Amino acid sequence: MLSRSAPCPAPTLSPPTAWQGYGYGLLGVLIFSLTLPMTRVAVTEMSPWLISLGRAWLAAVPAILMLVLTRSRRPTREEWPAVILAALGVVIGWPLTSTFALTTVSSSHGAVFNGLLPLCTAMFAAWRSGERPPRAFWAWAGAGAVLVMVYGLQQGAGRFQAGDVWLLVAVVLGGMGYAEGARASRTLGGARTICWALAISAPILTVPVMLLLRDAAATTGWPGMPVIGAFAYLAFGSMFLGFFAWYRGLAIGGIARVGQVQLLQPFLTVLAAATLFHESVEPSAFVFAVAVILVIAGGRRAMLNSAR
Repeated sequence: MLSRSAPCPAPTLSPPTAWQGYGYGLLGVLIFSLTLPMTRVAVTEMSPWLISLGRAWLAAVPAILMLVLTRSRRPTREEWPAVILAALGVVIGWPLTSTFALTTVSSSHGAVFNGLLPLCTAMFAAWRSGERPPRAFWAWAGAGAVLVMVYGLQQGAGRFQAGDVWLLVAVVLGGMGYAEGARASRTLGGARTICWALAISAPILTVPVMLLLRDAAATTGWPGMPVIGAFAYLAFGSMFLGFFAWYRGLAIGGIARVGQVQLLQPFLTVLAAATLFHESVEPSAFVFAVAVILVIAGGRRAMLNSAR
């Protein structure tokens, strides 16, 4: 008589590793690195208001469809504050302020300021999680702030440009949005987090975007194909797909560790601006980009050393 064999146990999926977090983070950074050059292209024929608000409104369309088709759950009471702050930071705040900045400064100039985003993200993560960074960390943070101010003065012939102020505000809002979105992603998931952030922003953006589209059609007409392509990238790449990978990477590998992958973004942005868009890049931009990265790396090392 044949004996019945015991059923094979179902295979178990191993939990995601820190290296997977770095991989997702790098993919997000690669997508984000083209944001400033694409914005620089778009502002040549579109208003900053329409670019910043319109790309978020357009990205909300596939976000809402994804939430409906996948029957995604709503954020919990604990998750909603982080989703709302992520929407204020990366859906509305950062696009608006960085777009205004790029009406007066180059994308390579903005890339150096964006080198402070990982440090700003870590600061928000430490504040919201109740951690107490060591004094050495705050010393590095102050050095980084002084460094970008010196760069702004050097580029502005001894005075700050209006774009520098917008860039600093963008860094603060972006750091908040990254940290809060990553915090929600730990339980909500990276894709659902950005989709809900876009979905709750859409009703607020609809009326302003419609008015801006009406005014643009009456005054300037349709922009050229390069500008339309750049705007489409900002909506579906920078505002939508990039955050799928970025928030997932931060949630898997940790905000502090994976956030450091963004140290590569200034170099990638400057390289893209020079090679793809033939933007003139001064040698000092590379020097300051390296200096900013060294400062941020020192600040992160101080935090890691204090945790040992």
